[in-house]
Amino acid sequence: MARIAGVDLPRNKHMDRALTYIYGIGLSTAREILDKADLPYQMNSDDLSGDDVTRIRKIIEADYEVEGDRRRKVSMDIKRLMDIGCYRGRRHRMSLPCRGQRTKTNARTRKGPRRGAAVRKK
Repeated sequence: MARIAGVDLPRNKHMDRALTYIYGIGLSTAREILDKADLPYQMNSDDLSGDDVTRIRKIIEADYEVEGDRRRKVSMDIKRLMDIGCYRGRRHRMSLPCRGQRTKTNARTRKGPRRGAAVRKK
């Protein structure tokens, strides 16, 4: 099992899909990395040699921001929006959708479970 950027790549998957398990790498970025490393997309993650893993690791460390650094940058960007008090920052602060979705009937993932009317006793 290959370990790249602190993440164990899944077994028996094509490399272009396996690299997407690293936070900050999507499908197109994974394919760019494999092109730079001269590896085929359909190569299984189980078939990687130590040399292949080293090449991929060097490319990622040199050119891409992944895992902890990427998570820190995203959280700092959100914190900056909240600190300056812009619309998107206020929506983040209230745990509501930031990108214009409707909230009257949907947005249950962001808003949480419905809170019904308080039950009154007679």
